[in-house]
Amino acid sequence: MCSPACFIFTVWLIALLVYPGVPARSGESYLKDNITVRQGDSAVLKCNVDNKVSRVAWLNRTTILFTGNEKWSLDPRVVLLNTAVTEYSIKIINVNLYDEGPYVCSILTNKKPESTKVHLIVQVPARIVNISTDVSVNEGSNVSLMCLAIGRPEPSIFWKFRSSKGDGKGNRIITEGEYVEMTGITKDMSGSYDCITSNDISPPDVRTVQVTVNYPPVISRARSTGTAVGQKGVLWCEASAIPLADFQWYKGERRLFNGLNRVKIENKGKQSMLTFFNVSEEDYGNYTCVAMNTLGITNASIILYGPGAIHDVNNAALLPTSSFLLLTLVLTLSVLCKF
Repeated sequence: MCSPACFIFTVWLIALLVYPGVPARSGESYLKDNITVRQGDSAVLKCNVDNKVSRVAWLNRTTILFTGNEKWSLDPRVVLLNTAVTEYSIKIINVNLYDEGPYVCSILTNKKPESTKVHLIVQVPARIVNISTDVSVNEGSNVSLMCLAIGRPEPSIFWKFRSSKGDGKGNRIITEGEYVEMTGITKDMSGSYDCITSNDISPPDVRTVQVTVNYPPVISRARSTGTAVGQKGVLWCEASAIPLADFQWYKGERRLFNGLNRVKIENKGKQSMLTFFNVSEEDYGNYTCVAMNTLGITNASIILYGPGAIHDVNNAALLPTSSFLLLTLVLTLSVLCKF
């Protein structure tokens, strides 16, 4: 049979559960500091007692966790710590969001109940939960990138751009917030866009969106070459383009093919080389490097000349002649039909 002290204590516990925000009239209530822990860590809730305490218990919002050494909670993560005789403490292992809230240590001393309240705050590391997929667009298009993150406290989000050129000059923070809006995108904006979120609870979470900007070929390097008769001569040109450019070589309006007329054509990435293994007088003259992809076509004139010839070594990327304008038109039509 329950003693009077036991009855008073039981009524006190029921009152705390039914009216968690209002202490019983016959007792006193003390509010301790909040306890803040990170999700996944352990939380220790301490309650100071003395030798005058006859009964003691821990409660949360809706449940009696422990009364004395007897465990009432079915949660295996909640354990009673064997600490000093003046301390009645519990430990919550692997804290989660649903553990957040008020906890009450209820004490019965000299038939007078008291309670000490603590509020458990659970912090959640920032984490990216949704982000745009990699995109490939044509130059001049509009692009919108999205990055959503969760965490407690509310995480901040900012975007960092890393240029695809790999020269480090394009690395910079471009904006804050969940969205990046780009209007009339250019090839210089092609690269990696890092979404970085943080709330200072753990290291930042980083995810990357790769943005590929497609653009027509632009011949960036082409140079005329002087070679003596009987020697090996090489003409080459370089074109930037996405997708990579296809190359063709012409002398006048005659297209050159690999392995014919003592020439070799070798295409590697964005470079094309026209090699003469045994230069003759017939080989001297003006050659045209044509670069094309699905978005456009361009050309540059390059001269193979002999010793003593008057030339302009920088004669490259010239405006096409009237005869070559017709050839360019024909090639453009063929490219469009092909794709």
